Amino acid sequence: MRVPTKSALLSFAEARRMVEQHATKLSASTPEFVDLLDAVGLALAEDLRADRDFPPFPRATRDGYAVRAIDLQAVPAELHCIGMLKAGDEAAGFRVGVRQAVEIMTGAAIPEGADAVVMVEYTQAAGDRVAVKRSVRAGENVVAAGVEAHAGEVVVPKGTRVQHTTVAVAAAVGRAELSVHSRPQVAVLATGDELVDINLPPGPSEIRNSNSYSLAAQVDEAGGEALILPVARDDAAELALLLRKGLESDLLLLSGGVSMGKYDLVEEVLASLGAEFTFTGVAIQPGKPVVFGQVAIDGKSTPFFGLPGNPVSTMVTFELFVRPVLDALGGASIEPLRFVQARLAEVFSTKTGLTRFLPGRLKGSVELPEVEWVRWQGSGDLMAAVKSNCYIVVPPNRERLEAGDAVTVLLT
Repeated sequence: MRVPTKSALLSFAEARRMVEQHATKLSASTPEFVDLLDAVGLALAEDLRADRDFPPFPRATRDGYAVRAIDLQAVPAELHCIGMLKAGDEAAGFRVGVRQAVEIMTGAAIPEGADAVVMVEYTQAAGDRVAVKRSVRAGENVVAAGVEAHAGEVVVPKGTRVQHTTVAVAAAVGRAELSVHSRPQVAVLATGDELVDINLPPGPSEIRNSNSYSLAAQVDEAGGEALILPVARDDAAELALLLRKGLESDLLLLSGGVSMGKYDLVEEVLASLGAEFTFTGVAIQPGKPVVFGQVAIDGKSTPFFGLPGNPVSTMVTFELFVRPVLDALGGASIEPLRFVQARLAEVFSTKTGLTRFLPGRLKGSVELPEVEWVRWQGSGDLMAAVKSNCYIVVPPNRERLEAGDAVTVLLT
């Protein structure tokens, strides 16, 4: 048994890159066909292709009159209205000739001969005559046939995680079922003698096991299927049994037991099972002791993460490192972290040396987004976590940020 030696901490960027590199080598879960709405949250195992041109005909984007632009080079002009088309009407019965027009509604097919739509606001109708007060150019207020997609073209590539926009496109191309990757199973194992289940009253020095449930929720949101294992006590033999059970899943997440304390047994027991450690600490706060690696048992190699036991640390390290692996196992393209810039609401001071992901609340206006630091009592402060909707990213070389400074914000 070889317990990994504690070397210099990796930077956040180095650790994230190593996780992504490992994730690209993982095999995705098995594809299956499911009903369209049952595919939401899963990753496409096939390319979605257009079954015809989109739009299949030139389409009006405004209510008004379908006209020939050349007839309106000089305005005001008077045209002869030869009929009306609404969305769904067959346009083949109309041909717009010299100084003619067809009244048309948004979404209707442009009749032959017309090449533009003049908006109804710039017209005045009297019987079958329509006075036009404004010129139009060819193609104005018209979407050409096939400009959005051509028949056979890939409109949503495989690996895309299905969301409402994907559902809309699938419905538009006539797909009632989709081939998607099944949800990878993720074992969740919390460790520590101080933990009791949420339906039990805690003793004077005990706390309820929130980590297993928050991790299960994050797994579900990320497209996985969580398997919550019993809490592992601070006993190497018991921990080994539960680790073996967890390693039967596609991914194992542990919380707690990865720091330097006498009863932090996770790395030692993982090493006894033949674990290969990719890293055993990252220069971040919260989440510095995070561990990543894989264990091969009976020909099956399973990745694992040892996440710190403090609840906010667990949540942060999941977002930073676990999601890419879960994406890959679920057949989804690995999504980059989503960073934005916002103005800091108030002055903030910290120590240098670590990249910090601190709970924040993004607010402000469209013109001036602003983020405020949610004051916390450290990485065990669940109440600060529930008040936040983002993380303020503080670079390792910044000791002080002033009110009004532009800061990087990680969206969650």
